[in-house]
Amino acid sequence: MNSHAQFLLSLVCGCLALISSPAGLPAQSTGIWISAAELASLPTSGPAWENLKAAADLEIGRPNLADQNDRTNVGVLAKALVYARTQEERYRQEVIVACRQVMGSEAGGRVLALGRELAAYVIAADLVTLPSNEDHLFRGWLRGLLDRRFAGQSLRSCHETRPNNWGTHAGASRAAIAAYLGDRAELERVAQVFKGWLGDRSAYAGFTFGDLSWQAEAAQPVAINPKGAMKNGKSIDGVLPDDQRRGGPFRWPPPRENYVYEALQGALVQAVILHRAGYPVWEWQDQALLRAFVWLHAQANFPARGDDSWQTHLINHFYHTDFPAPVPSRPGKNAGWTDWTHPRR
Repeated sequence: MNSHAQFLLSLVCGCLALISSPAGLPAQSTGIWISAAELASLPTSGPAWENLKAAADLEIGRPNLADQNDRTNVGVLAKALVYARTQEERYRQEVIVACRQVMGSEAGGRVLALGRELAAYVIAADLVTLPSNEDHLFRGWLRGLLDRRFAGQSLRSCHETRPNNWGTHAGASRAAIAAYLGDRAELERVAQVFKGWLGDRSAYAGFTFGDLSWQAEAAQPVAINPKGAMKNGKSIDGVLPDDQRRGGPFRWPPPRENYVYEALQGALVQAVILHRAGYPVWEWQDQALLRAFVWLHAQANFPARGDDSWQTHLINHFYHTDFPAPVPSRPGKNAGWTDWTHPRR
């Protein structure tokens, strides 16, 4: 079966699944990432806005979900945010075209690429409100993506087995799909897996871990080490063991392993979406997400830079902290522009 036929089949299956989907969430008046009402109070001046507006004014290429390094997704998100703030229709029309073109572009890619790229398109679609016919097709396609296999993995299976950046990015796009479709059962499962990822093994413990030398308890591995965890007299409280291991086995001083921030990109997108759906994710497991940033700053001396810098704005916003966070910041692989959307409170 060729890629076009596969896409059509997945679209049909997705539409059928929508008809028989479980009871949905309430209508998303508050937005799956942020609402138009919240955006209306944000400034249209200053370096964060100017950076966002400049990105929104750029021409974008054709979306490619099979390319894990494609930057079109965060450009489309920029256009959606500027539309939601200004109501200038030209930005909305560009988002609608991109959401039409993105369907089927996943053919030939890996689940990592899909996980990285997709969430921004879903958030953008939510911000601009697609026309009903476009929205119907978009929803059917999204539903079909949840279990579609890419080299043996799907968004669901990757999210539930990989505790590293692959799994967190898959979870971010899975969460975005569930919230956009209003599928409470799917979002509840995302929350359960995410709570397990944060360290609550009683919620979920189905991950497959690699080298365990950064784990606080090798017999009880987790994706974020628990509060107070120590090894050889050194704090590993907040370490992401399955991404920190990419820098090698445990040693001190700890290596500045960028895969940790890659995993946190996916984790933070899950957190924002789940938070808006009513889950107290920022408090789970003794504020596990905050502890991850504390360890990176206090122990590894490794603040977020480059296309990870948008993450720190979220941490400062939700935890009222004051970690170094550049303005303007750069968008990441799956989201961004948080220096404008989520300023420190």
